Amino acid sequence: MHRAMSSVPRQSFRPVAFLLILGSTGLLGLAFRGMHPPRAMTTLQDVGPLPDFSFTDQEGHRIRRADLLGSVWIADFIFTRCAGQCPLMSAQMATFQNTFDPVPGVQFVSFTVDPLHDTSTVLRTYAEHYGVRSARWHFLTGDHAAIVTLAQAGFHLGVTEGGSSQEPITHSIRFVLIDQRGHVRGYYDATEAEAMHRLIRDARQLISATSSL
Repeated sequence: MHRAMSSVPRQSFRPVAFLLILGSTGLLGLAFRGMHPPRAMTTLQDVGPLPDFSFTDQEGHRIRRADLLGSVWIADFIFTRCAGQCPLMSAQMATFQNTFDPVPGVQFVSFTVDPLHDTSTVLRTYAEHYGVRSARWHFLTGDHAAIVTLAQAGFHLGVTEGGSSQEPITHSIRFVLIDQRGHVRGYYDATEAEAMHRLIRDARQLISATSSL
């Protein structure tokens, strides 16, 4: 131990110079308190505003884009007969619901891409399976063409018919983060754990930005 220390050149140790560098960079106090500099907030993309929409939720209530203004919300596209990724996505959305349960104003919206089958009654049964709190998580159904147009032209997500027997409707497996103005702020792959952590972090950032105003 003593030999290793003696082999290091003395000029490698410059405590005064080191402290001056810390002081000049504003890190001296952090160094003595054992703290790290705060991590900069992520700059979220702004894809632009969603178009207006008007659909019916699992309780038979009409939900419009305007009803969600002022709230940070997370959206996805699923359908109840889906045997592929939809159960995973709905289970993940339930996790988001629980994560943000203490936070007022956060909303969750799942659009069905199979509205002819997924009536409000069907969606209510599906929602109950995932422990949905209706005031926070809306499963929306309505005109098929309007939903597909919203997915493709509004959210910029793919929806196509004629898939496999297991997945007759092919749709995106990404969650979408929308801010209080109704602007799309990010896309997150439901199959990637890191993306799910990032979605929670980005949603909290949008919430914090509003509360600090």
